[in-house]
Amino acid sequence: MNDLNGLAISTGSEAARAAFDRTLRSYTGNRVDISDHLGAALAADPGFALGHCVKGYLMMLMYNAAVAPKVKQAHATAGGLAANPREKLHIEALGAWSEGRLDRALALWEEILAAHPTDVLALRLSHFNYFWLGRREEMRASVERVAPRFGQDLPGYPIVLSCLAFGLEECGEYAAAERAGRRAVELDPTDGWGAHAVAHVCEMQGREKDGIEWLAGLERHWAGINNFVHHLWWHRALFHLRLREHDRVLELYDRRFRDLASPLVARMPDLYIDIQNAASMLFRLERRGVDVGGRWNEIADKAEARIGDCLSAFTLPHWMMALAAAGRTQAAERMLSVLKSNEQKIVREVAVPVCEAVLAHRRGEHGRVLELMTPRLEEMRYLGGSHAQQDVLLQLYRDSAAKATALS
Repeated sequence: MNDLNGLAISTGSEAARAAFDRTLRSYTGNRVDISDHLGAALAADPGFALGHCVKGYLMMLMYNAAVAPKVKQAHATAGGLAANPREKLHIEALGAWSEGRLDRALALWEEILAAHPTDVLALRLSHFNYFWLGRREEMRASVERVAPRFGQDLPGYPIVLSCLAFGLEECGEYAAAERAGRRAVELDPTDGWGAHAVAHVCEMQGREKDGIEWLAGLERHWAGINNFVHHLWWHRALFHLRLREHDRVLELYDRRFRDLASPLVARMPDLYIDIQNAASMLFRLERRGVDVGGRWNEIADKAEARIGDCLSAFTLPHWMMALAAAGRTQAAERMLSVLKSNEQKIVREVAVPVCEAVLAHRRGEHGRVLELMTPRLEEMRYLGGSHAQQDVLLQLYRDSAAKATALS
């Protein structure tokens, strides 16, 4: 049998095939029902190797060390089942990713794409990992290699355009990025990734009112989007922040992207992207003199519980922002101690000094912030995150630079 983009899959069950197609649509569309569809595929065919592999992939996408044993089990199960050559490469990529061998995993996904350019699973996973490794140029190039070979009549084509749009935007090609993103959303109005790419263009070009209008016109299509919808609302809040509409930002924080009553937040209260959204916005608001009340405490509770989990390097400074703002000095020092013993180079050499700088900034030690961050400014991109997301760290640095200069 073949999937929705014409690629052979190792199941003889029509029900499993149909459910797997829905799984692919949900994954590439950031849909909340992805686990339901994958569960249906595996229930219809428990021997479906790629289904078990995707189960492992989805857990890896959570960036949560607590699920590592389940990832290992999914990989072992998939590896013990009959699979075609393309699926075997996916299974090998899952194993490499789960072991922290990202270069190997990326090489395998690129190998898959070279032979099977319509493999949206390999495309989206490589796109994701290039992004969170700070490899913007490779993220763009990967999609550019695939796009001309991907049939425009295939269901996965809009996500190719969305990925292309975001890759172009992160490399400064704003006009081309906006064209691709708008075309993706025209083809599929529920495409949150395309909406997000255009929002980034508006952010980078200082087009706040355009950005608000763009997102406001699409929000009716977001009902089925998973936690990624919070990031779309975060972008909306960024535009209002630039317009100094601080009450509106706080409203969006409480009722949209950090809505503690939301089932999405309740299910995954410490999902990396949600923590990044929340902590970075509170920091930005405080820099503008806005009283954020006790909102830091809730994030600090999550931060204390995740000390030692370093799977998402870019989230680490955001955990530290919460601990420092909430006055959790002992927890902050404990976090730094654990980070310094981590095996990942990016954690030890970049995340640690940046986290130390976050703590020093909260203490008013602005000269220390400059000592810690100045040598790492070029390397901070490799923590991951977009230009818009990384800007919070640059704001912290510039704030300390201005205050250190004033004191001298």
